[in-house]
Amino acid sequence: MHCVKPKSSYVNIFLYLVLLGAIGILACSPPPEAASNAVVFEGSRLIVGDGSAPIENAVFVVEDGKLVEVGAASEVEPPAGAARVDLTGMTVIPAIIDTHTHLSTDRDALIQDLRRRVDYGVSAAMSLGRDPGDLPIQMRDEEIEGVARYRTAGLGISMPEPGRSNIAHWVTTVEEARQAAREEATRGVDFIKIWVDDRDGQYEKLSPEFYGAVIDEAHQGGVRVTAHIFTLEDAKGLLLAGIDAFAHGVRDTDVDDEIVGLFKERPDFVLVPNLPSRGVATDYGWLSGSLTSEQVEALQAAATENPQAQATFAIQARNLARLSAEGVTIALGTDGNTPWAPHVEMEDMVAAGMTPAQVIVAATRNSADLLRLTDAGTIEVGKRADFLVLEANPLDDIVNTRRIAAVYLEGAEVDRAAASE
Repeated sequence: MHCVKPKSSYVNIFLYLVLLGAIGILACSPPPEAASNAVVFEGSRLIVGDGSAPIENAVFVVEDGKLVEVGAASEVEPPAGAARVDLTGMTVIPAIIDTHTHLSTDRDALIQDLRRRVDYGVSAAMSLGRDPGDLPIQMRDEEIEGVARYRTAGLGISMPEPGRSNIAHWVTTVEEARQAAREEATRGVDFIKIWVDDRDGQYEKLSPEFYGAVIDEAHQGGVRVTAHIFTLEDAKGLLLAGIDAFAHGVRDTDVDDEIVGLFKERPDFVLVPNLPSRGVATDYGWLSGSLTSEQVEALQAAATENPQAQATFAIQARNLARLSAEGVTIALGTDGNTPWAPHVEMEDMVAAGMTPAQVIVAATRNSADLLRLTDAGTIEVGKRADFLVLEANPLDDIVNTRRIAAVYLEGAEVDRAAASE
C-alpha cells in the first residue's frame, strides 16, 4: 500500500526550497554601495602649481579634504554618487602661501589675521621674528576651521636697536647670540630670523662672527635660519656661513657673478625677494569689495609716480630677474600684516621679469616647500584640497589672481564674506 503525501506538503517543500535559494542569492550578492562623500570639480583650466602646462577641461576629485584624482576629463572616471561642481570657464590654482609676514600676537587678533588671509586666497602664512611667548607655538599646532595655517619664527635675533624696535633678542656677545638661538630652537620654532642691517648707519649690525654662531647653533638644534639683509656684501657672507633663506633680496647694488656662484653651490637655498613699491600709479579699485571706500581712497591717493621708489625697485627687480634666470629657488613673502599684499607682490614679481607661471610656482609650491607643508602647494593626488577658483587666467595676466570666485580649504568652500567681517 503506497502512502500519498498531501498536496500541501509538496507546496511547503517548494516554498522552503525557494526561500533557501533567495537566501543564497542574497549571501552571494555584493553589499549595496555606500553613498559617496566625494566631490567632483569639473570643467576648469587647472594650473597645478609645479610649472607644468595647465590641464584644460580638468576634473579633480576631493574626498575627506584630500585630492584623490586629478587629470583631464578624458582620464578621470568620477566615482558613482559623487556631488559635482561645474567650474566651466574658470581657472583653478593652488592656494597662495605667504612666507614672510608680521602677524598679531594677541590670540583673537591673530585668528582674525588668519581669517582675513583666506579672504584673499592665502592658505598659510609665516610670521617672521616678532612673536614672543608661548602663544605662537600653541596657535601653530591648533586646527582652526576656516583660517590660514600659521607658522612662526618666534623671536628673531639682532644687535640692539634702541628707539626702533625691541621685539627681538638683542645680543651683544657671541655667547648671547648662541643662547638666543638655543632658546628659539628649544621652543620649536619653524625658522630662526636674524637681522643683518645697520639701518642706514644708525645701528651696529650682526657681524659674521655673530651670525655664524647663530646659524651654527640653530642647525645643531635642527632649525633653519633666514635673514633680513640689505647689502650684497652681507648676502655673500651669510651664504658662506650656511644661511638657509633670505627674507629680502639684495638692495644696495646689482648682484655679481661671485654671488651667483655662491647661490649655485646651495641648491636648497630659497630667496624671498619681498620687493618694494614700484613707485608707479596703481589702481586699487579691485579692493573695493573687501575694504571700505575710505581705505581704498587712502591707498589710491598714495599710489602715485615716485622716481626715487622706481630707482629702488629697479635694483631689486634686476637682481630678482637674474637670480630667477640662474635657477635660484624663489618663494613669496610680503612683510607686514596686509592680507591682500600677496597679489601686489605677484604683480611686482612679474614686473621685475619673472613669468606669471614662475610667480605662481613661487607663491604656491616653492612657498609650501620652504614652510615644509608637504601636503600643500600643488593640485596633486594626496595633497590637501586648498585651491582658488578664478574668473580669469593668471597666465594671461598675473593680476587675474585677484579675480577670486571662490576659496576652498580642505575641499570646503570658505564663506569669504564672514572672513571679511
